[in-house]
This record gives sequence, C-alpha cells and structure tokens, in this order.
Amino acid sequence: MTHLSLLVIGIGITVAAYAGGRTVFLRTRNALLNPVFLGTVTVIVTWLALGVTVDDYAPGKEVMTSLLGPATVALAVPLYRQRQRVWARLSGILVAIGAGSVVTIAAVIGVARGLGLDHMLVLCLAPKSVTTPIAIEIARLIGGNPALTTGLVVTTGMVGAMVGPGFLTLLRIDDPVARGVAVGTTSHATGTAQMLQEGETQGALSGVAMTVAAVFSAVIAPILIPWLVNLGD
Repeated sequence: MTHLSLLVIGIGITVAAYAGGRTVFLRTRNALLNPVFLGTVTVIVTWLALGVTVDDYAPGKEVMTSLLGPATVALAVPLYRQRQRVWARLSGILVAIGAGSVVTIAAVIGVARGLGLDHMLVLCLAPKSVTTPIAIEIARLIGGNPALTTGLVVTTGMVGAMVGPGFLTLLRIDDPVARGVAVGTTSHATGTAQMLQEGETQGALSGVAMTVAAVFSAVIAPILIPWLVNLGD
C-alpha cells in the first residue's frame, strides 16, 4: 500500500475504533469499558488481521499525535467554566495534588522494592503517574529506560481510567472536585479523558491535577526518586 493509503486507513480505523468504543461506554457507563482501552484493542486486532506492521501505522499515528497539543489546550474550556469552583478551593486542591504526587511515587517504589524488582524497573515505575513527556525526561535524568517508562505510563493511565472511578465510588467519594483531582493526579491524560465523560467539573479538575502534578513532579522527582530507591542501602 502507498504512504497515502496507509495514512488514510490508519486514521480511519483508529477514529472508527474509538467511536465504537465510546458508543459502548456511553450505553453501559461502565468505566471498565473505557473507549481508549476498547479502541486500542480494536486497532491492534485489526492491524494484526490485515498483516500491517507498526511502521506502516506510523504515518497515521504522527498526524493524530500532532493533535494532542490542541486537544490539551481545549481542556482550558471546561476549566474556564469551572474557574470559580477552582479558586474557591485552590489551596486544598494544590495540597492534594502535591501530596498525591509524592505518595504515588513513594508507594510504587516501596512496593517494587518489597517485591524485589530489578533496580532499573523500579526507576522506570517511579514516574508512571506523570504525563508521558515529563515521565520520559524524568526517566532519562534518573537513569531509567524511557521506552519502558512510556509503556508503564500508558498502562497506568489506562488502568487508572478503568478502575479509578469505581474505586472512588466504592470509597463513597462523590464530590466531583475530589474525584477529578484524584484521577488526574494518578492517571494523567487517559484518566482526564475518562473524567470528562463523567462530568465537566471532574474533567476540568482532572486537567488541573494532571498539569500541576506534571510540573511538581518534574521538580521533585529527579531528587526524590533516587533518594527513595537507595534508601536503606
């Protein structure tokens, strides 16, 4: 197939897969049937059935990836609409994001070390709850593997988006601000997409949490992670 054919087919299959996944989610309202997860599985299965390689998918992927910037900026719209709610609870929101960022890093390092995981894997796991571009740079700074870190970040976002809302409901956390901050801090962009499906307030606060957590982690993680990884050695 030509470059143009692969471009059109790649984008077409991806858009159709996501649209189908979103339709399923909207009908069931089951977070486990996350449209990103369903869409990803559909795309992988379709490409395997067609015998298409990852390199063949690259042209379409690059076009769609270029849209991430405008999509991220678009999060400012629900945030602007919810600005009064954010300002009214700004100090508590910032404290929650900061504490959540630190606890997330410390918890995963503690569990990984307790399980006796390889040193490199621990370094790659530590920034898993930070959005991908920041996590990659953190991994490079602390001696981790950026490619492995990317996979772990994507997996964390997917699992968090699927399990996080239900877990918060189980804990009887119904406040939309708290739900948005919790998921955005731990599950970055994919979690934010899920929160936007739940409600505008949840989505706006999740976007705030994702951004603030990324900036905060970029500052503290290169110092905090090596210290925690080597603590007690």
